[in-house]
Amino acid sequence: MSDALIITVPSDGDGVRIDKLISESGHDISRSAAAKIIEEGGVTVNFKVVSKNYKCRENDKIVIQIPEAKPLEATAQDIPLDIVYEDKDLLVVNKPKGMVTHPAAGNYDGTLVNALLYHCGNSLSGINGVIRPGIVHRIDKDTSGLLIVAKNDIAHAGLAKQIKEHSFERAYECVVHGNVKEDRGTVNQPIGRHPKERKKMAVIYKNSKNAVTHYEVIKRYGDFTHLRCVLETGRTHQIRVHMAYIGHPVAGDEVYGPKKVQKGLNGQCLHAKHIGFVHPKTGQWLEFESPLPDYFTDFLNKLDKQYI
Repeated sequence: MSDALIITVPSDGDGVRIDKLISESGHDISRSAAAKIIEEGGVTVNFKVVSKNYKCRENDKIVIQIPEAKPLEATAQDIPLDIVYEDKDLLVVNKPKGMVTHPAAGNYDGTLVNALLYHCGNSLSGINGVIRPGIVHRIDKDTSGLLIVAKNDIAHAGLAKQIKEHSFERAYECVVHGNVKEDRGTVNQPIGRHPKERKKMAVIYKNSKNAVTHYEVIKRYGDFTHLRCVLETGRTHQIRVHMAYIGHPVAGDEVYGPKKVQKGLNGQCLHAKHIGFVHPKTGQWLEFESPLPDYFTDFLNKLDKQYI
């Protein structure tokens, strides 16, 4: 039997669409998931079934029947991988922009994990469970670049230890809005779940974790700045949140930046360019660089022409 959630609409919820209100209620239900439950008749307002565009009124009693969770199981899919390095313990993959790292609600296939299962078979670490085999760290769906994958639990534990101890090098390049005045700087601000918008992260001082991002200017373009960002920690959306916090959101980031995407830019301009680490089995230092993808260089070329 499914669980039920009961929400009484507060005064600031008056006039808000019901799917939006549910997604911002703090129950970790996305707006698309809320809309699906409503469409399937799983939501009532004052004991009546409503549509997803229903406008809430103060003191409405909303009852949400949460459907039983369906077990997720990642399946192998023949999806091409850009493999930068591979041995019997690990591999380094250059992930394209638009690919999700592992299956989750709304993205059950077509992910990096689906491709890895096809390529590696059972040769992936199991520390992170059946949905995230081999995944030591993640990068966002709309971020391109280098990602390391562990083929066994010993390699996974060794790599995770380096990340925890901040000896694992991760450097990104991004283009941000505005003219960053300092040639280099550090953002040392904690990051946690946004208190109202559950799909977002935020600089917040309660229920958060420390987060440190070092940045350096590569080139300035007047209204934009090309940066290199080095992660000391690895929080969800860290660079995107920290850059927005200092008033320079990542270009093309519709979540933390302007809703209107900059003309000539296809998605957020953020690329995981460099990783460096000690091989967990051999003890050898390895480092890899990924060239900037076309969407990134095309935008830089447009900026070059605009600001020459």
